[in-house]
Amino acid sequence: MPTAVPGTARKAAFALTASLALLATACTGQSGSGATDDASKETTINFWHAWSAPNEVKAVKSLVAGFEKAHPNIHVNVVDNMTDDKINQALRTGGDRAPDVISSFTTNNVGKFCSSGALIDLNPFFEKAGIDPETTFPKAMNEYTRFEGDRCTAPLLGDAYGLYYNKTAFRKAGITAPPKTWSEFETDARKLTIARGDGYQQLGFMPDYHGWESTTEHYFAQFSPVYFGKDGKSRLAEDPAFEKGFTLQKRLVDELGGFQKLERFRATLGDEWGPRHPFHTGQVAMQLDGEWRLGMAEEAKPKFEIGVAPLPVPDDQADQYGKGYITGTITGIAATSHKQNAAWELVKYMTTDTDAVVGFANGIHNVPSTLAALKSPKLEYDPRFRTFLDIAADPHSTTTPASVNGGVYLVTIQQFGYDYESGKVTDLKAGLRKTAAQIDTDIAQAK
Repeated sequence: MPTAVPGTARKAAFALTASLALLATACTGQSGSGATDDASKETTINFWHAWSAPNEVKAVKSLVAGFEKAHPNIHVNVVDNMTDDKINQALRTGGDRAPDVISSFTTNNVGKFCSSGALIDLNPFFEKAGIDPETTFPKAMNEYTRFEGDRCTAPLLGDAYGLYYNKTAFRKAGITAPPKTWSEFETDARKLTIARGDGYQQLGFMPDYHGWESTTEHYFAQFSPVYFGKDGKSRLAEDPAFEKGFTLQKRLVDELGGFQKLERFRATLGDEWGPRHPFHTGQVAMQLDGEWRLGMAEEAKPKFEIGVAPLPVPDDQADQYGKGYITGTITGIAATSHKQNAAWELVKYMTTDTDAVVGFANGIHNVPSTLAALKSPKLEYDPRFRTFLDIAADPHSTTTPASVNGGVYLVTIQQFGYDYESGKVTDLKAGLRKTAAQIDTDIAQAK
């Protein structure tokens, strides 16, 4: 069973500004096809990663030990607990102590990593190794590791988002199965909501965009939106998926008591990462969250049975039930590295060797990042965790695309979501047009 290990994506959700500033001045080193070091010779490479919890650090050491056993001539100096800011500074300056290989929790920065040349394009290496990323990695993971044809990163475990639900509360409310469509979701959320005074004894679902993991990108994955057109312009005001997503979320906010009432209740609840999380305590009956929540919830010893299912889909996409939002950790090779061939051997092992990926997933308790590993009989997990493996492998699952200025556009959309759900903005169509224009302006200024 997964332990209380936070997921990769949440650790760096909007940690962008300092990272982007450093990446903008990153040096462009050798291209992948221009690597000249001999990976068969005795050498030492540096691997910087951000994991810090004892069991996480132990899992990384075990992963690297497996690599060194398979490649006895390549020694890996591992540096843990490295933030993106520290990594980006090192990518900019280079040097013998700088990383040859890095891993980052911030998939939002892939566009900047690629366009700045901070990390090399891995396409030549995959081609030379005869590895097809399209058939090796799940579709969404394959997408979030590249930008405009440049595959400067590869997936290194992932996060999948689904629906946690209180099975005990479901039975009391006469609900026999988790909701599959949005209309069923709305109905269940209302049935599960029990008022108490001007608040709630139990809230069916906290729909607010401030509600822990219920961000716009996590919601909208179920609507399969297209964020940018082929011309690079925002489609926020053009793709009907966005209007539908905002409309249905706002309707649910209103049906469950309205924004102000929900926010007053939310202010009384526990935080996202502590044992008093409102799903753990039974104060909220359904929760949008990542695969790590299962271990954390069970560790809190709840007084109810926990169920896990995919997040519901819009009624007109019922045939795509099972999909979800996907993100995860990325890894890449520093452009300033003079040992890129040796570095590639480590990256290739960590991201494409099935047993290595499975072993690391078992240690970190995140979702494996290759299609083969997702099916491996060597995976160790609570049976309910299977839901997240299926979501990751589902071809309809989506992610948010890379942008030249990182995740700034996501922050802009999220801010609009706050304004719309709270009633500050009442004209949805006009608001979407204004927000799309802001996204386009920000991207143009970043180029």
